[in-house]
Amino acid sequence: MKKVNIPRVVIAATQSSSGKTTVVTGILRALKNKGLNVQPYKVGPDYIDPSYHGMAAGRKGHNLDTWLVDESMINDLFVQESKDADIAIIEGVMGLYDGGKNGVSSTAQLAKKLNAPVILVINVQSMGDSAAAIALGFKLYDSDVNLAGVILNKLGSPTHKALIEEAMKKINMPVYGAIFRDDSVHMPERHLGLTPAGENNAREVIEKISEKIAQEVYLDEIIELAKTAPAIEVEKFEPENIKKDITIGIAQDKAFSFYYPASLAQLENLGAKLKFFSPLEDEAIPDDVDALIFGGGFPEVFAQELMQNTSMIKSIRKANERKMPIYAECGGFMYLMQGIYDFEQRFYEMVGIIPAKAQMNKKLQTVGYVKAKILQDNILGKQNDEIKGHEFHFSTQIDTQDESFPWAFEFTKMRNNMKYKAGYIKDNIVGSYLHLHFLGSKQNVKYFVEKIRAYKKSLEMEEN
Repeated sequence: MKKVNIPRVVIAATQSSSGKTTVVTGILRALKNKGLNVQPYKVGPDYIDPSYHGMAAGRKGHNLDTWLVDESMINDLFVQESKDADIAIIEGVMGLYDGGKNGVSSTAQLAKKLNAPVILVINVQSMGDSAAAIALGFKLYDSDVNLAGVILNKLGSPTHKALIEEAMKKINMPVYGAIFRDDSVHMPERHLGLTPAGENNAREVIEKISEKIAQEVYLDEIIELAKTAPAIEVEKFEPENIKKDITIGIAQDKAFSFYYPASLAQLENLGAKLKFFSPLEDEAIPDDVDALIFGGGFPEVFAQELMQNTSMIKSIRKANERKMPIYAECGGFMYLMQGIYDFEQRFYEMVGIIPAKAQMNKKLQTVGYVKAKILQDNILGKQNDEIKGHEFHFSTQIDTQDESFPWAFEFTKMRNNMKYKAGYIKDNIVGSYLHLHFLGSKQNVKYFVEKIRAYKKSLEMEEN
């Protein structure tokens, strides 16, 4: 065991839509502009917020999820990714105490795990002294959470600011920022939340936000607060030196961008070289890959372009005919289906190696953590193996009423224990709406990599 000093602070909120992500993104950029190496994190499974974090900080944003990843590994991941940073900024999820049963995967649980001070963002629009009552309630709710201060967001005027700051003094609550309302400063959104940073004028938006934050948030005081966090105790991390003997093609572009950096690193740690390709723009999958992974994203937004790239579709079909291992999550799962009905019921033909269709719906269909029991042996594991994951999608899998349909998993929702069959599994393919974090599914990912090695070896034997 060793102890490591990493200045750190959690930026939490009273609830969703408090402006927390905008504030955090601005803080990250403003600190970088001051010359600091800033390591960003996001509590929970969200893919999109970290894309803004990474762009703002100039280094990859990582997720810290105490349910998807064993709690015992959180500190190791945090220290490994923060080792050369001057400060770590951790954005919370939802409200500070919101999570699963008993606060599982909540921001509060993560803050306690990392022993990090917390700053609470409060949307004080149309509010006076009540803001102090809210802050005090959050502080008293769990004395093990080090609620060190607040940032006042969406202030209406200097008078409004003075009023609430005076109320905060009454409860001895430090104020780390006072941000005035500006409707021109906001992040672009679509149905899954924020629009991914790579799809818009994100750099311009981030710079504008950071200029405002640099004026209205007390950055030097936040830096000093972060330095008060005690040393973290971790195992000495020594990555395995495994020869990279297989190559995995990773679909990555505007349509498919939902990947955890730590998941991709885990594949590399197990001996895989990664080759990235674009189903939108490339003519075919890379020539020398031994397996394919299609992550989540927004195939429904780019369905026309995906459908028109027929040469890419043909190359994926050929890979499937060769029994190449193929793993797909959510948006990638939809892309491998016969087609997608968009929000206006227009149909777009897709790859067609999964005998089902995806139907977009105006209403969110599923969100939350699930346990997935594997229903038959496959490239991810053995029958009855259990994997942890999460779902978040507006589409549904349709045209699968046949009793013989090869379902991949039996999902159990953690919120209410509801069970249902999901996904698709056959020969070399596994696809579903399930999102995995590979650090939380180590044995299954190792099994997947070994299946890829076996596939590669079988091809070499055929050639000889």
